[in-house]
Amino acid sequence: MQAKSYSVFVFFWFTAIVFSQNKLSGIITTENQKGLEGCHVHIGNKTVNTTKKGYYEIKDLPYGKCTISLSFVGYQAIDTLVEISRDTQLHFVMKQNAEALYEVLIKQKGNTLSQSVVEQKVKLATIEKFSNQSLGDVLQEVAGVSGLKTGSTVVKPIVNGMFGSRVPIINNNVRMQDQEWGSEHAPNFDVNAAGKISVVKGASGLQYGGDAVGGLVILEPIQVRKDTLFGRTMLNLASNGRGGSVTTSLHKGNDLGWSWNVLGTFKYMGDREAPDYVLSNTGNREANFTGDIKYTGDRYFVSAFYSYYQTTIGILSASHTGSINDLYNSINNQKPSVINDFTYNIDNPKQEVLHHLAKLNYQYYFDETASLSSQYSFQFNKRLEFDVRRGNFNKLAALDLELSTHNLNVDFKKTYHDWHLKSGVNAGFQNNFASPATGIRPLIPNYEKLDAGIYAIASVSLSDDLVVDGGLRYDFSKVDAKKFYFKSRWTERGYDVLFPEFVVREVGDQILAHPSFTFHNLSASLGFRKTFDKQWDWYTNISLATRNPNPSEFFSDGLHHSTGIIELGDLSLQKEESLKFSTSLQKSWRAFSFELNPFVHSVKNYMFLRPVGAETTIRGAFPVWEYQQTKALLGGVDFQTNWEITSQWQHRFSMAYIKGTDLDNDEPLIDMPPFHFVNALEWKKKDGCPLLLSLKSEVVFRQKSFPNNNFTINLIDLNGELQPAILDISTPPPGYHLLHFYSEMQLEWLPKTKTTIAFSVQNIFNTNYRDYLNRQRFFADEVGRNFQIQIKFNY
Repeated sequence: MQAKSYSVFVFFWFTAIVFSQNKLSGIITTENQKGLEGCHVHIGNKTVNTTKKGYYEIKDLPYGKCTISLSFVGYQAIDTLVEISRDTQLHFVMKQNAEALYEVLIKQKGNTLSQSVVEQKVKLATIEKFSNQSLGDVLQEVAGVSGLKTGSTVVKPIVNGMFGSRVPIINNNVRMQDQEWGSEHAPNFDVNAAGKISVVKGASGLQYGGDAVGGLVILEPIQVRKDTLFGRTMLNLASNGRGGSVTTSLHKGNDLGWSWNVLGTFKYMGDREAPDYVLSNTGNREANFTGDIKYTGDRYFVSAFYSYYQTTIGILSASHTGSINDLYNSINNQKPSVINDFTYNIDNPKQEVLHHLAKLNYQYYFDETASLSSQYSFQFNKRLEFDVRRGNFNKLAALDLELSTHNLNVDFKKTYHDWHLKSGVNAGFQNNFASPATGIRPLIPNYEKLDAGIYAIASVSLSDDLVVDGGLRYDFSKVDAKKFYFKSRWTERGYDVLFPEFVVREVGDQILAHPSFTFHNLSASLGFRKTFDKQWDWYTNISLATRNPNPSEFFSDGLHHSTGIIELGDLSLQKEESLKFSTSLQKSWRAFSFELNPFVHSVKNYMFLRPVGAETTIRGAFPVWEYQQTKALLGGVDFQTNWEITSQWQHRFSMAYIKGTDLDNDEPLIDMPPFHFVNALEWKKKDGCPLLLSLKSEVVFRQKSFPNNNFTINLIDLNGELQPAILDISTPPPGYHLLHFYSEMQLEWLPKTKTTIAFSVQNIFNTNYRDYLNRQRFFADEVGRNFQIQIKFNY
């Protein structure tokens, strides 16, 4: 009996040992204490993968000794014996496998818009150098990107010869709607709010629209995905303009839960100065704010974003003239007609611009391969342009526009083996209100615009070294406007024959018209990326884009005060149809790399402004520019190299050449960037207090390929008689060579704060020059030498 009882006891004790349900859990991190997601944990026949924070958990483990194995690509495997006697927590640290890293080739297959088009990226360090300047200035650091200028403070990016509404700007996944049609309408964006800037040279971003004829500029804010809190403050002082800026930001990151970012910038600048005189009335002010908040769950995130941009920009006083004689003399005397002492005051003519952008975004992850995103955005842009007017009218804006834009986007992403799919729909409504309180017929009328689109994009990896992608998009657009035309202008342009259905009624010597246009557009993109041995990469893409005439091209009819020209739109303009072929070749060696980007671009119904004469109004004499169309052919090449001469010396080179031809008139296109190249030599010291010294050489040739748009005017001589003369507004200025210097040093002045002091000199030799792409080159030289000091605190 005693033996039987002992046997029963042993049986139950053995069963408890074998079948007890124990749990093993813990966290697996890297050497820098970051959770390692996706690490494989093996015990017996049980296998689990770690979560985003590196957590693992294995249940139903028996008592006793067992082997646990950990493995992850690029890290040393761990095999160890553990004894399980109860619920246990074991934490592991995975070390990188240094030997294996030399054998691993990392290929980018991430969030690029297209696998067949190279995205040129501007680094955060470069963005910070331009903290006191504009987005257009920093974008010119990219090969193939130039700037269309209005004076010294308004710069619009030109990508491979295209600008304005042909190059959409995407701010935090929202397409900017800030009346970008104007040549002097700079992007309403604080460059300090960008964590990364990308330039896509081609119509490959079909999810953003099918009208990106020239390319895309993509602005992404700073994103922090780990649990941390840090900030940044930058102070900038500039000698030319005798002012500066301050920007400060604070960032709270998190893998899961709440994260947020806030940033504010204030700029205050006075008159800029050319080498020999003050550029009167060229000061500017800015006050900007950007903020966002985000909550991240296991399978979703929801975020809200808001930005506020406010600026006042002075327009060169000499660009507004009083008579035909003054206009002629201003262009031919090579010296501004108005030169005053330096001041911080901003008088008329000037711009005041206010831009609000708000968005809500929700994204849900079905699993690791599929996600759905929905986004609503609202933008409000108010533009005031002040002209030189008499009496109390001088305080009243001559142009007062309010643009409201609503957009809704839904996007779906799916990865299936080697296929990456993305599709989506969008809808938008836009309303422009031109205030009648100005007392002047508005340049741009009241209008409403309705947009809707649908797209699909796919890329497939046919092998480890060949990726093919393509996309298709359909867009619907409808524009309704109400505008008064003088009967003489209506008849002169043939609208009485072409558009009799637009006439609502006649009021005195004017006609109230209701123009209405509907468009159905298709856009597409197809290309591939091929990787050869020894890190040769070949990208090739062909894209079709369709762009409708913008409100300026359709409806302009009067003086554009900021540019000092009279602009005439055309209701008979047809939509642009663009076909672009581009290819890129990249090669990287250990110390040297290069990138070659040739392209050919054919555009049917290419829209452009052509000077056709001069007109005298009650506010003075101004050139008349008219929107016209032609068949255009553009071709060119961008080239850049990066050479690490030694561990301390580095050389960078970039060049861009483009030629544009008006095929219908057999002449060059207007406003094409001249050939230019840049050399930069850097020296770095990384030990102790890191030091950087850089000398940059910028060579711009005279544009020899230009149309002759000169016209005859009648000047009044001393006897009061009319004398014919040629107004030369076509001949480009001479080429020029500029040298720039930049230096920075990192210091440990304050605890837990990294301090960087930078000193730079732009236009070292105070060179006199004029830029062919500056609309005010007729009246004044470019800005002279500029000393800048920047102090940056990272904490």
